[in-house]
Amino acid sequence: MEAIPTERLPAHVAIIMDGNGRWAEARGLDRSAGHEAGEQALFDVVEGALEAGLGYLSVYAFSTENWARPQSEVEFLLGFNRKLLRERRDYMVERGVRIRRIGRRYPVPDDVLEEFDAAEAATASNGTLFLQVCFNYGGRAELEDAAKAGSIPDNLYAPDAPDVDLLIRTSGEKRLSNFLLWQSAYAELYFTEKLWPDFKRDALFEALRDYARRRRRFGGL
Repeated sequence: MEAIPTERLPAHVAIIMDGNGRWAEARGLDRSAGHEAGEQALFDVVEGALEAGLGYLSVYAFSTENWARPQSEVEFLLGFNRKLLRERRDYMVERGVRIRRIGRRYPVPDDVLEEFDAAEAATASNGTLFLQVCFNYGGRAELEDAAKAGSIPDNLYAPDAPDVDLLIRTSGEKRLSNFLLWQSAYAELYFTEKLWPDFKRDALFEALRDYARRRRRFGGL
């Protein structure tokens, strides 16, 4: 990646990882193959985030609406994420990545939550990159939960995380899909036609270069 001045890098990048199913279907494969290919893309992007020097990376792994998908796909995704967390834990520790799951715990199965909790505990002392995995997450649900607890900013799922500077969505769709609504109030939006399994670190770097060329005004002149 060509050098981007530190002050022109986003502090927090969020990604809606969209297109796994379409990627698989275009190749005559089961949708599960798309999710598996999406895992490879995720960790290539994590390496890219480390290389670029990002501080926060949030990824939309499973939304509160995803429970409405076919039961077979939901069960696959739950098992897949449980396995992924177990197998990638040591990698995260070695690379200085700190894992944080954000989202409601119910109705996520206990064995999946246990793997998230174990990953969070194992990486608690890391600080090179915060990887926030939004699992059973919904922006409206987060705001509802925060409002019930009092002050919204103080009761978000990760109140210490900076606001999102750059929000990326893959697969050509151009909507936020209930993702980090409060945190993305002033985010720069970046949409790409690439399906998520094809979005690797080079695509991340291109998004960062695009962001660095933008002028952010936050309502001013």
